Order: sequence, then structure tokens, then C-alpha cells
Amino acid sequence: MNHNLFHTFATKMQERGTANFITTPEGKTYTYADALARTGRIAGALQELGVQPGDRVAVQVDKSPEAILLYLATLRIGAVYLPLNTGYTADEIGYFLGDAEPALFVCQPVALEAAKAIAAETNCPCVKTLGTNADGSLMDAVEKAAAYDGIEQRAEDDLAAILYTSGTTGRSKGAMLTHKNLGSNSKSLAEAWRFTEKDRLIHALPIFHTHGLFVACNVILVTGASLYFMSRFDVDAIIAAMPEGTSLMGVPTFYTRLLQDDRLTPELTANMRLFTSGSAPLTAETHQQFEQRTGHAILERYGMTETNMNTSNPYDGDRIAGTVGLPLPGVEIRVTNPEAGDHQPLPQGEIGMLEVRGPNVFKGYWRMPEKTKAELLEDGFFVTGDLALVDERGYVQIVGRDKDLVISGGFNVYPKEVEQVIDAMPEVMESAVIGVSHPDFGEGVTAVVVLLPGQKLEEADVVKALAGHLAKFKQPKRVFFVDALPRNTMGKVQKKQLRDQYKDIYQNA
Repeated sequence: MNHNLFHTFATKMQERGTANFITTPEGKTYTYADALARTGRIAGALQELGVQPGDRVAVQVDKSPEAILLYLATLRIGAVYLPLNTGYTADEIGYFLGDAEPALFVCQPVALEAAKAIAAETNCPCVKTLGTNADGSLMDAVEKAAAYDGIEQRAEDDLAAILYTSGTTGRSKGAMLTHKNLGSNSKSLAEAWRFTEKDRLIHALPIFHTHGLFVACNVILVTGASLYFMSRFDVDAIIAAMPEGTSLMGVPTFYTRLLQDDRLTPELTANMRLFTSGSAPLTAETHQQFEQRTGHAILERYGMTETNMNTSNPYDGDRIAGTVGLPLPGVEIRVTNPEAGDHQPLPQGEIGMLEVRGPNVFKGYWRMPEKTKAELLEDGFFVTGDLALVDERGYVQIVGRDKDLVISGGFNVYPKEVEQVIDAMPEVMESAVIGVSHPDFGEGVTAVVVLLPGQKLEEADVVKALAGHLAKFKQPKRVFFVDALPRNTMGKVQKKQLRDQYKDIYQNA
């Protein structure tokens, strides 16, 4: 039996035929039949360029339908897809190409000369370009290539993709994802979120990340639904798409920006059946405001590069703000004491390290056996690095990253707990709590706050407001106000950047 994920996709693509797969606001459309045929042509070009089963294909291009078809064609020939953030610098790309040793690097047309130089330094044998208008040297090769009509045989445990982690500490790690990892998760999500061929997903996420590529696109492909494919998030375009859309997958900033628009009403969202959020925590205030404005409760879920999706609030049932829901079918979780190191489950309700096990959990880190051994345990559980608790209903609450834990005066302070109290203040839009080196306490709890437009607060106001809600050791020793928190492309607050920015504030304390 062929376990190539593309085999699953191709079966649905043949079944759907002339139904739309991808449509863009500019009017470009690929039916499923078009897409299936085009992947054959791209696959043929990849083979003629020397890509063989198991080879890596590194891709750093702008979002386009053809980029999705390149992903599918890579799977089709049994190669390993390696998407790279379009924001990565030449130095970062050099690391990835040197580490992954791809047979082909596909870049933006404007980056060709720099890419050739990097490829020469890293012994990457072939560089091609792909633009947003189906242009570039790769597409020139596609036009000349003979189509590949087959689907390369793959085992469940063969690699389908490598995704590099953000690398906020140390070297970026390449998470090895198998055909089984991706296939099992897409089917589980499609079932959990009730996707059918009648759905039309508004897609405004980047496609170099698990969320936009493996969650959004794979769910559509296994169900035969359709994508309304936007190059980026744009409020006007999202609002224009909602009357004919059925679902939106977003990050918290999508929803905060939509809430600032008076056109967001129950009437606008009447045809929509599902709004999901992930990649960064959604505040309870955003969750509640969105439901009040639209009648829709945002469904928040939790995943990682190494595991795809692990938990989800239910489609039917309570979607509880501040939680990431229940384990998906086939996924097991446990919360353990990281200091004990015995990986034994803690009593319900206690905060500890979240560990997960299931068919979605990756194979390990590319060429990092020691790192793999440390985080992917012998019993199959993966140590996520996230601190969490499980409440009396079984819902998982993510408290923060282990590395974000603040230890002040010997006491553990979980940033999320402090952030929730600050965020509840009527003047506050959002906040980030970090630990900064302190001569007396080891780390000083420090808050960085963004106010709502037109609001004013002083540092003393925040400290006073927290006094009645948090123990003294949890209260910030300093509060700073900024216009916006630094975020990466998926909307995650970059706390390392904040720690670097404020690292010297207690030097003379």
C-alpha cells in the first residue's frame, strides 16, 4: 500500500474533478483537475532537475497557488518539502541550506543572485525561482518538462517535510514530519471541525508554517473543500470574502483587527460556520468581544511545529476562553514535574510540563540525535516545553513556555497569570510579562503594556490594580508602555526580544 500523503490527496482530487480547489481575489482559479494535472508537470520538472525520493526541496517564496502546487508535487515524487520563512536573512538561509543539504532551492526571482551565492557556499546543486504570477525559472522548466503521472511509493514513516523551529535559543532545529504525521492530523482535524466538500476556507495565513500549510491546506485537500487564497491578511478583503466563505483560520491579530471594524456584524458572518485561532494565545477579552459582535465563539486550538495539532476546543460544546480545549482523537497528554524529571503525571489542576503522544508527533530533529533523545522520550511522549494544567473538565490551559517562566526571589511566576490580570484592565489592549535579571531577586517580574487607543495609565496605576489580585512576588517591579508588542509572522509575541530590550533596567536597583 502506498502511504504517500499525495496518494490520499490525489484520490480526492480525482473525485472532485472540475470543482474549485483554489481561487484568488484576482480571479485566478485552479480546479481540482487542473491542480492534479499541474502537479504532474511540476513533478516532472523536479525530476528533470535531479530531485530524487528522499531529497529535500527548500522553498523561500512569496505566497501563491503555484507554491502550494510545488508542495504537492514534492510529495508526489517522494521528496521532502522544506518551507522557509520569507523573512529569513541570507545568513539564516545559509544555515538551513548547509544543514538540510537540499537538492533544490527555490527562491523569489528578486533574490536569485544572493541565492546562487548562498547555494555555492553550501554546495546546493540547483537554484530556481518562483514568482507570484506563475513566473520564474522553475515554471519555465515546468513548461518544457514531461509530466510525471505516477505517485512515488512511500512508507508511513518516510519523511514528507522538514520544518525548522524559530531558533530563539541556540541553533534552529529541523522537525522531521512523516507522511503519517501529516495525514493522520489532517483527517483528525477535518473530522473534529466538521469540514466537508461544501466548505470554503478563507486563507490569509503564510504558507511556510504548520498553520497555513499543514492545517489549512491539508484539511481542505482531504475533504475536497475549496480555498479562497489571499496573499496576506487584509481586513477589507476578509470582510468582502465572508458572505461566501464558511470558515476562517487565523491568529489572534486577525480577530483584534476585525473587531476594530464596524462592518463586523452577525449579518456579515451569517454564512460562516467556523472561526479558529492558533499560533499564539487568544485573550479572553477578544474571545468574548468577537462572540458578542458576531454570535460566533472562536474555536482555539493548540499545536506545535513538531506535532501539528494536539488539542482543540470542541466544535459542539463549550469553547472556553483561555483554554485550548481537549486532546484530539488519538492524542494523549500528560502534565509532569519538569524538576523531578521522572515524567510521572501530576494531580489534575497542577501546573507542569505538557507532554504529548500520538500519530501526529514528529520523528525527531534532523541530524540532532541528542536533542531528539532529550525531547522525544522512549515511551513516545514529546516534551513540548509548554507549561500547562488540565482543569476538572479535562480542558488544557497553556500557562506559558518553560523558558518564559520567571523565578523571582525563589518563587515561580507564570507570565500568563499576570498577563490575564493586566489584560482585564479596561484601559489595556494587551500585555507581555517577562523576567529580567535583578541583583536581589534573580529575576524581576516586568510588564510591557499596550493601551487601547485614547487611554492613559501610569506605572503606579497598573501596580495598584494588581495589588488586590496577585501575591506580592508576582507583581511587576516595573511596568513599561509601548505602542505594540514585537511579534513574529505568526503573531507570537517575541519575549526574547523584550528581554533583550529591557535587560539592563535593574542594574542599579
